[in-house]
Amino acid sequence: MLKTFPKGGVHPPENKITATKSIQRLPVPKTVHVPVAQHIGAPAQIIVERKEKVVIGQVIAKSGGFVSSNIHSPVAGVVTKIDKIIDSSGYKKDCIVIRVDVKDESNFVDEVFPIKHTIEQSSEEIVKIIADYGIVGLGGATFPLHVKLALKPDQNIDCLLINGVECEPYLTADHRLMLEKTEEIVIGIKILLKAFGIHKAIIGIENNKKDAIIALQKICKNEPDIQIAALKVKYPQGGEKQLIRAILGREVPVGGLPLNVGVVVHNVGTVFAVYDAVQNNRPLTERVVTVTGKSLETSGNFWVKIGTPISDLIAAVGALPEDTRKIINGGPMMGKAIKNTNIPVTKGTSGILLIAEKEASRKEVQNCIRCATCVAVCPMGLEPNLLMSLTEKTMFEQAVSEDIMTCIECGSCSYVCPSNRPILDQIRLGKTVVKKLDLLKN
Repeated sequence: MLKTFPKGGVHPPENKITATKSIQRLPVPKTVHVPVAQHIGAPAQIIVERKEKVVIGQVIAKSGGFVSSNIHSPVAGVVTKIDKIIDSSGYKKDCIVIRVDVKDESNFVDEVFPIKHTIEQSSEEIVKIIADYGIVGLGGATFPLHVKLALKPDQNIDCLLINGVECEPYLTADHRLMLEKTEEIVIGIKILLKAFGIHKAIIGIENNKKDAIIALQKICKNEPDIQIAALKVKYPQGGEKQLIRAILGREVPVGGLPLNVGVVVHNVGTVFAVYDAVQNNRPLTERVVTVTGKSLETSGNFWVKIGTPISDLIAAVGALPEDTRKIINGGPMMGKAIKNTNIPVTKGTSGILLIAEKEASRKEVQNCIRCATCVAVCPMGLEPNLLMSLTEKTMFEQAVSEDIMTCIECGSCSYVCPSNRPILDQIRLGKTVVKKLDLLKN
């Protein structure tokens, strides 16, 4: 019987247009813009100067604290300037601009490594490599991975959950990774098991990816420490709290972390990055990005250098369709619209979605009819309509008491609202204000 989480959830059209598209390598851009804040926590500190030559994999910004991450050059070239650019958040952030050296062959050779099954490093060495090579969570949160590995003496885990759900409509980067890098992902899981010192991992995959389930079951048939869990298709199954509830039946407490129930969750993209770092000595300088949309001539999945302008990705799929209304960084449920196509790809860029006018236009907002549909679909058991109302009325302290910070921003409430109310927009605003006013102290 297929597992799922019991509370809330929706079933938006999947639109997995690129599910059968193999991952292609995007051409190296002429210039990359590498932000130094590509992760949760303190921005990295720039350690290169203008006119300095850099090579692929060189540290160009050093971790700015424990919860931070190194940034490495994705190309060989020359630093032309240290600048502030608008990133996907819509704010200007510090950025290192590198002009690619077209004469340096290392920029244009797609190095192929043999698969390495033997894990020679100790758990301490694994953690150090992950920290040194700038590995962060690639499922969207971009939490520095070495922090998750640094467990305190009173923090015990017994299970590693691998998130292969990819429940956001349109996105297929993780799906393709599971099909094309199956062995590497399994070895990456074994590396993490060794780092944590445990012997149980479960890979959760929704049942709309039967080929990935079969591929991983085949590889894992002689791996007693690794299981595959097939899940019902329901959004937002990829949320770590929902995944833990679906597979293990454990409930993460309000305000708590997966660690509180003895679990750590990692995305399959993160696991592959771990494999690449530990077995191939490669820092995180590229990732898979889905570029998709119903009006595109062609869509695809691409290996993309960090810092590549989004305009290059759009050009690779046949230019911007005339009916494009929005360009979304991520998927349609949790992604955010970007201002222009000069914004660079970062470690957290999982997809670029081009939405046509007829799909992107918002309908007229009407009064709430108290139908409670948003309450029924909320996977966290909140009252989204109430949280929106409290934000609109600037009643932020009460919003905190109603657990506004528990919202995972999945967008299920806005998706089902018959009055077309921007519920998620208001809740996001409320959470931002709560943080700025520092109302969480007590």
